[in-house]
Amino acid sequence: MLRIAVPNKGSLSEPAAQMLREAGYRQRRDSRELVLADPDNDVEFFFLRPRDVAVYVGAGTVDAGITGRDLLLDSGAHADEHLALGFAGSTFRFAAPAGTVTSVEQIAGLRVASSYNVLVAEHLASLGIEPAGIVHLDGAVESSVRLGVADVIADVVETGTTLRAAGLEVFGEPILHSEAVLIKRRGGVDGGGDPAGLDVLTRRLQGVLTARQYVLMDYDVPVALVDAAVALTPGLESPTVSPLHDSEWAAVRAMVPRRQTNQVMDALYDVGARAILVTSIHACRL
Repeated sequence: MLRIAVPNKGSLSEPAAQMLREAGYRQRRDSRELVLADPDNDVEFFFLRPRDVAVYVGAGTVDAGITGRDLLLDSGAHADEHLALGFAGSTFRFAAPAGTVTSVEQIAGLRVASSYNVLVAEHLASLGIEPAGIVHLDGAVESSVRLGVADVIADVVETGTTLRAAGLEVFGEPILHSEAVLIKRRGGVDGGGDPAGLDVLTRRLQGVLTARQYVLMDYDVPVALVDAAVALTPGLESPTVSPLHDSEWAAVRAMVPRRQTNQVMDALYDVGARAILVTSIHACRL
């Protein structure tokens, strides 16, 4: 049976559960549940603190888990990213009081506050920069400079509104672009784990990602214009082209990137396609 760690709360929790549901797995209905068996899929889910997921995966207690890339790298766990999941995106950056620090090199000799001290230490070491110290804080990192605990902070930045309210501004290149990731133990599943189950999980999650990124587009087009139309909808390998009762027309079906749906429909109409229909994809395997 494959053992999978899932975040039990926070911004990763519900999107992770929703993706697993779309992949065909059972998920808990009561947030107090800590363990959930899914015998139909030969899987057992363990609901853990997001920051602890990588630790359990790295120790081999569970076989795989969903967490943030930032949390994985900060954990120092014996685990690796296996698949990017495309949600919970964030950017990790340095910030300081406006006008005081303008480059990462200036961090040398300064105090840095962060909830991700391992990640920050490794990043600065890779640049050959030695701070005066890295202060670990579990929250409210933005207040640390005003309270005299640190000179610079390193934190997740979304809109930057919270930083500006604290009189801070970002500087330098981003430390990390993070998102939710599926992770596994370094070296692969071992012990009582199920390598085949991890392969199935991976394919299912990849199917969900593809289903979210693409739609299925069907349309009719004059036979003489098929080549021009399929040039707009090449599909993944090749579109399906079928004859219609009217021999002068053909039906075409192809997968199209969801974000390009309306532009492609407009272009097809201009070419001469008609009866253009778009259908969401619930699941797929490629």
